[in-house]
Amino acid sequence: MKRNAVYPGTFDPITNGHIDLVRRAAGIFDAVIVAIAANPNKTPMFSLEMRVNLARRVLADIPNVSVEGYSGLTVDFARAHGGAVVVRGLRALSDFEFEFQLANMSRHLDRDFETVFLTPQEQFTFISSTLVREIATLGGDIHEFVHPIVEAELKKRRRD
Repeated sequence: MKRNAVYPGTFDPITNGHIDLVRRAAGIFDAVIVAIAANPNKTPMFSLEMRVNLARRVLADIPNVSVEGYSGLTVDFARAHGGAVVVRGLRALSDFEFEFQLANMSRHLDRDFETVFLTPQEQFTFISSTLVREIATLGGDIHEFVHPIVEAELKKRRRD
């Protein structure tokens, strides 16, 4: 039986912390789908198409990883794409309460829905897409936090 996982998020932009979790999930599961949410409740810096494109480019070297954009419920996306498990990242204790609620609500919507929590390597625990966007917008150095492809796109946005 194949074990597939879905790693959902907004990924605006994808950071080195996200990439770390994808690599580690890819070592545990047969296939990992990075599911990039349209998320109408947020106003992303990058379009869904651009976020999917960036993620595909920076994750291209991991053979059992694919990237898909989606809208709607994560449980529906996971079910439609054969994802038996959803991977979520926990950077700090402050993430736990929200992620715990999300996992329980998802299981309520689909009783077969399982969530696996992964913690990033220590050097990535303080990185968030929100902080990266803010630092980039203010002209700060973000090379330690994102892949060079993402860094170039953020710098391009700043110039535009």
